[in-house]
Amino acid sequence: MSPPRKLRILTWHVHGNYLYYLSQVPHTFLLPVDPTRSPGFNGRAGTLPWGDNLVEVPVDALRSTQFDCILFQCRSNYREDQFRLLSGAQQQLPRIYLEHDPPQVHPTNTPHPVDDPSMLLVHVTPFNALMWDSGRTPVRIVEHGVIVPPDVRYDGRLPRGIAIVNHLARRGRRLGADVFETARAQVPLDLIGMAAEESGGLGEVANTELPAYIARYRFYFHPIRWTSLGLAAIEAMMIGLPVVGLATTELVTVIRNGESGWLDTDPARLVAHMQRLIDDPDEARRLGDGARAVALERFNIERFVHDWLDVFRDATA
Repeated sequence: MSPPRKLRILTWHVHGNYLYYLSQVPHTFLLPVDPTRSPGFNGRAGTLPWGDNLVEVPVDALRSTQFDCILFQCRSNYREDQFRLLSGAQQQLPRIYLEHDPPQVHPTNTPHPVDDPSMLLVHVTPFNALMWDSGRTPVRIVEHGVIVPPDVRYDGRLPRGIAIVNHLARRGRRLGADVFETARAQVPLDLIGMAAEESGGLGEVANTELPAYIARYRFYFHPIRWTSLGLAAIEAMMIGLPVVGLATTELVTVIRNGESGWLDTDPARLVAHMQRLIDDPDEARRLGDGARAVALERFNIERFVHDWLDVFRDATA
């Protein structure tokens, strides 16, 4: 079989880690940048080891830039940026909308902002696809794929749990701020992520340092009520951390109790499971081995790349 035609795809820097994994797909991704490198227009920003196939394009040069496809990743890309920055002909190119989140307004009755049979809507979990009302837009699901350094593996020497949540204080109950605080009062837990200090956490850890940093912890805690399936949880599994978390959204299809961690809708029972893992490092390692096996099978980067190659091929056929 001949290799796929190499495409030039316009997209935006919305979620840095996801963009890094997406860049493993062997196409060229064009990233708009504005003079102030504002959110979404900051190109190759951050500490991730971006590849040469991510190319920055000044916003005032977009209309004269050739590309094959547009990949929207947020509402403003779709509702505003394409009309403000692109020519009419460019707006008629094949278009894909990548939806990163479940609906925020109503869990089952929220229409997706894209309702266009000529586009393709890609959800990152089956749960998200189930909950959104995607209207007339054809839907595909591309589950996450992640990479962790090959020399980083679970150590678990710290008898503590680790949670990774950005802006937990600001985002509140949806991200489980109260669940985290209740659990931290009973078992040793640390919090990292953007503005983690506002919740008594340790702050932000650079992407490149994160795998080795969390590998020392006994387990990964996922206190979030309503979210997509977080990349941080999958990366922790790939390293070999067992996961303890709320039995909500897509996570319930990933973690099996007693095999790769523990899920429950009762935070008190989760605290009991955390304490057992703190007291029994061998059991924590056994569950972590199970979590890693699931991640290797379901969230490997090769499968992710293959799925995205199919999406881009079908969208541009």
